[in-house]
Amino acid sequence: MTSAGRLVGFWIIAVMTVAHLGETKKYSYNEPNVPFPPARPTMRNLANICHQGQGRPRYPDSFFPNSGASHYRRRGDAINRLESWYSLCCSGQVAQQVGQILCCAQQAWKHALSRFCAEEFSTMTLAYECCEDKGEARWRCFDSRLPNPNYSATPGSIAPEMPAEPGFTFRQDTC
Repeated sequence: MTSAGRLVGFWIIAVMTVAHLGETKKYSYNEPNVPFPPARPTMRNLANICHQGQGRPRYPDSFFPNSGASHYRRRGDAINRLESWYSLCCSGQVAQQVGQILCCAQQAWKHALSRFCAEEFSTMTLAYECCEDKGEARWRCFDSRLPNPNYSATPGSIAPEMPAEPGFTFRQDTC
């Protein structure tokens, strides 16, 4: 009996130790805060998309730790890309009417998230959950996990200058 009791005690201590190590590892470094995913552009949030863009964060390489945050870096890259393309849509260079600007922003959103998913699948890690879906199910998934659905500016935040992101062309004929 005493040997069985010691064995049970050993296993309890082992399980508690492993659980404690798991907790320690989970919180051993600060994870970058990248609010993701961005909301689908709508008539309700379009004004904020176009007029509060400089008040939303961008994510330069220096924002991320040197290692261990590649999935956050991909999210940050997607946000940077999308904000760049939103600037193009809202600038009046490719679309002038509100309906066209919204259509442009929606195309930019889908294209940025499609590229994000392609990048997710190009790694050896588990892809972001919404990327597993196809078609409209993917867009609904992304649009259901919203940290900032209204595209509100972050108080005190001024976006750093970021280079324009290539790779997006507004297709007016699909509006």
